[in-house]
Amino acid sequence: MENREESFTNSAAGQLAIYAFYTAIALAFIMYLLSVAAGLTGSTTGSVAVDAENNSITIALGTEPPQLDHTRATDTSSIVVLSHSMEGLINYDDAGDLVPGVAERWEIREDGATFWLREDALWSDGVPVTAHDFVYSWRRVVDPVTASEYSFILYPIVNAETINQGNLPPQALGVRAINDRQLEVEFVQPTPYFDKLVAFVTYYPLREDFLVSTNGRYGADAETLLSNGPYMVTEWIHSASMTWEKNPYYWSDEKGFLDRINVGYITNDVNSKLNLFKDGQIVDTHLSAPMLNSAMEQRWQIDRSMDGTVFFLQLNFREGRITANENFRKALFYAQDPVEFVYKALKEPSYLPAVSLFPYWIRGVEDYFRQEHPPPQHEFNVEKAREYLELARQELGLGEFPQLVLLADDSPGGTLTSEYYQATYAKNLGLEIRIDKQIFKQRLAKMSAGDFDIVVSGWGPDYDDALTFGDLFSSWNQNNRGLYASTVMDEQVRIAQSEQDPVRRMEAFAEIQRIIHDDVVIIPMYERGWSFVVDPRLKGFKRRAIGPEVDYNFAYIDVDEN
Repeated sequence: MENREESFTNSAAGQLAIYAFYTAIALAFIMYLLSVAAGLTGSTTGSVAVDAENNSITIALGTEPPQLDHTRATDTSSIVVLSHSMEGLINYDDAGDLVPGVAERWEIREDGATFWLREDALWSDGVPVTAHDFVYSWRRVVDPVTASEYSFILYPIVNAETINQGNLPPQALGVRAINDRQLEVEFVQPTPYFDKLVAFVTYYPLREDFLVSTNGRYGADAETLLSNGPYMVTEWIHSASMTWEKNPYYWSDEKGFLDRINVGYITNDVNSKLNLFKDGQIVDTHLSAPMLNSAMEQRWQIDRSMDGTVFFLQLNFREGRITANENFRKALFYAQDPVEFVYKALKEPSYLPAVSLFPYWIRGVEDYFRQEHPPPQHEFNVEKAREYLELARQELGLGEFPQLVLLADDSPGGTLTSEYYQATYAKNLGLEIRIDKQIFKQRLAKMSAGDFDIVVSGWGPDYDDALTFGDLFSSWNQNNRGLYASTVMDEQVRIAQSEQDPVRRMEAFAEIQRIIHDDVVIIPMYERGWSFVVDPRLKGFKRRAIGPEVDYNFAYIDVDEN
């Protein structure tokens, strides 16, 4: 065999073949570099948005998931993938209402909850999903070794917080499998919203024997993933593409109607995605403001929705940071105007200027929360801002302020936002700000490490309750990356977590809203909405405020639609 290969390479035909081979590789590499330069990577050549014959669609993800271990996932892209490939005890249906998932029924009491699991819930290898899988998963979340930034979401369970602080073993968590089909949970205090919590990805199950078999690489590749949802990840070419295939063992026939979902491209470049949609290569895309006229000229059906996310500048409260000074934070707050930012800089018709950490759609007792408890009015006042800046300079004993670091991701939105605030604070306060632009994964790492003064940040709802925003700046919340700490804040969060009287509970959220404003914990920027287009042949597609940002679980192809 070896000699035969040698004779071929020494022949004229062999050399021509080799030349053609390497020429093809070079051309492919050049095309790849061009696609990267455009912010577009993908492995799907000649992909089609809708392939009715094979019952498949092609989509684009905005960013590469850092990993797909649901016990550690925090980002939007990971949650989108996990929400299609995994399932918890309780689910959201097509209309966004809570419905049975792995649990066919449940009971929530003041002291705890019981879940009865269905017999036909199976993993993608055909093995039954059991109550033991939830016990193992939840113990892993609160284990400090896991370093889960969402461990706080399990704190309603007995001993979860103590375990997470390293003072008890994970086995002490107040959850146990009575048998394979019955899961018992013990609460620290009454948690009437627990059914909403368990629908979130951090509460998904995990099978111990499978995790052990991955040798520490669980969630890192398609081969180290196990699914129990409508789809399963069968291929993952990092930074390029993914393939989700219908899970043959999924118990329900009410979702998971497609045979395959090709994540053909991973790009946050809205222009690249628009061109892909226009060329019939992806099935949906959102539109930025400059694209709307072109979309209307194409006579596309343009839909709009709010995605529930609030964006803000998060400030660093660590010792030694200029932003830990209250007067300095107030200077930053009064020197900017979210209305100007949204309508003159972003120019996004689907966005709203943010006035609070709590978005407009959060429900109160009988009306929207912000109708019942209006947030303090923002005042754009450069003169007042400069007065606070001078007070801060005197308190800090500075001749002049050092350069500040503004951390942002490298998306178009992150770039526009960081440059706007850099210019605003230079103009109104004379501050020098260096933009630290990072890829999404690295930005998350720097936020967790506290490597910033200011960071462009945002928070979307994990479940349908005001607490999903209200506990974000409690001292124990690991997503509180600026390390803001206030005993008064913590007291109000504890009330909001356990109070049974809805009026008193909403009063606690109102106090949290006031503290965030008065202490300038964040600088609100905008509530995000989407203008988007969808291939008319695809039905059942959702953009959600609660759950995955984009949801194809109920999507199907209508072959009669032109």
